[in-house]
Amino acid sequence: MVCTSCGVLVGVNDDRCYGCGRRNPGLWGFAPALRSLGHDMGFVPFVIGTCVVLYVLTLLASGGDIGVGGLFSMLSPSRQSLFLFGASGAVPVFVADRWWTVLSAAWLHGSALHIFFNMMWVRQLAPATADLYGPGRMVIIYTAAAIAGFALSSFAGAYVPPLPSASIPILRGGQFTVGASAPIFGLLGALVYYGRRGGSSHIGREALSYALMLGLFGFLMQGIDNYAHAGGFAGGYLASRLLDPLKPERIDHVGIAIICLAASLIAIVASVLHGLRFLG
Repeated sequence: MVCTSCGVLVGVNDDRCYGCGRRNPGLWGFAPALRSLGHDMGFVPFVIGTCVVLYVLTLLASGGDIGVGGLFSMLSPSRQSLFLFGASGAVPVFVADRWWTVLSAAWLHGSALHIFFNMMWVRQLAPATADLYGPGRMVIIYTAAAIAGFALSSFAGAYVPPLPSASIPILRGGQFTVGASAPIFGLLGALVYYGRRGGSSHIGREALSYALMLGLFGFLMQGIDNYAHAGGFAGGYLASRLLDPLKPERIDHVGIAIICLAASLIAIVASVLHGLRFLG
């Protein structure tokens, strides 16, 4: 079979790939099955499927309190429903002590348009990042960016006044905040770092232009969590520096990625169990 990192032919039980040096390149014979899932090892359909299921559940939990107003608030779950399933922000983190919501909030969305655009960006950026870093490190970057983005937004919502003023703020921390945009900005940060580290200026410039375009859009529109975007970008960039895309992905990176996904799902379950008691 071929090495999961570089594609060189290896034996099923080889300890190390002779091409790139990756340990256990055949993944105990499971490499072909994992490769059949794509370069991202099924991460994109997993994210899209999980986010869609949770979005439907938050709508059902909203009962009759579903937003049907303008384009950007069409089919928006209630705030109570989002809180129940793990929304982050100053209120959940610092008032309700739900610190784990920095993991769960990235899987929730506030409207039909919100989830549509975020899933579109995940579908475009996650495979590209997985091609450069490997699927395990891509998931680690995604998770680290979510944590950094929602932690910064929650802190800013609790302790940093809106800027430039409370009446017309363009930069304001989140009291309640959800969405995959924080880890999406983390993937952009990873691509920008790859451009700097790997010498691929085209990739770096392209990713930076997307980040600047989306960042500018966030400042022009009301209700956009720019702190989460900035924190996600920084988290993804810093995680990429630690993981070094020029070195081959290791088997422990895949193990850590599985832990990241499991921790995210546990955070959602913990939010629901805690929220039922809290709201009751």
